[in-house]
Amino acid sequence: MVQHKNKTLVKSMEVLNLFLQHAKLSLNEMVELSGMPKTSIHRMTGSLEEMGFLQKNEDGSYSLGLTFLQFGQLVAERLDIRQIALPLMKTLRDQVDEAVNLIVRDGDQAMYIEKLDTLHPVRLYTKIGRRSPLYAGACSRIILAFLDEQEREQYINATTLVPYASGTITDKQRLRDVLAEARKNGYTVSYSELEENTAAVAAPIFDHLGRICAGLSIAGPDVRFGDERLPELIQVLKETVRRISYELGWRENVTLRR
Repeated sequence: MVQHKNKTLVKSMEVLNLFLQHAKLSLNEMVELSGMPKTSIHRMTGSLEEMGFLQKNEDGSYSLGLTFLQFGQLVAERLDIRQIALPLMKTLRDQVDEAVNLIVRDGDQAMYIEKLDTLHPVRLYTKIGRRSPLYAGACSRIILAFLDEQEREQYINATTLVPYASGTITDKQRLRDVLAEARKNGYTVSYSELEENTAAVAAPIFDHLGRICAGLSIAGPDVRFGDERLPELIQVLKETVRRISYELGWRENVTLRR
């Protein structure tokens, strides 16, 4: 019985996951996209609608229900790091006039949970919810750099370093060296690692236990991240992450630097 319930739950999640890419779907579209029998889809959509996870539209199609909005609002409210970081991110963005991104770990990936764009006509386009591998890009990599040594090595050993752009690090020993340098310096820089002709500098945010809990980056076209400007960007970025960490309860003497 338990096993049956687990399978039902998994299949229900597969149906809900279809709406990550589609604003609304008909029963037939859900059947086609999921490969499940129509009777199963009909039964699950009925249950999901009853619980508020799906809502039926006037044209007979389905979309995500208000329950997701309620849960989403709660998650956003309880992510204190966003509330704390946002005013400081705005100040940083205005100082450097570049995009500022806040990223947290989500399994073996990093996910953007807040972003502020620059007003420059030439800029990067990212969105909240975007994911990237922990090894590629400055903001993702700073999280990997400050994981504990065993967890970091386990990730490196288990991960195939796939190139996303011309600057992606694909050699594991070089990645280890760059991570060690990031821990020593308190920041890391990337050029054309996730997209061509882009650059970013990132620094870690720590929680009250001194654990890495997020990364903050300044990002933009690589032509605006030359050697003459990097020291300024690094300085204001490190000041910002220090203030965010402090408001999260971090104190320098409890930072876990492994």
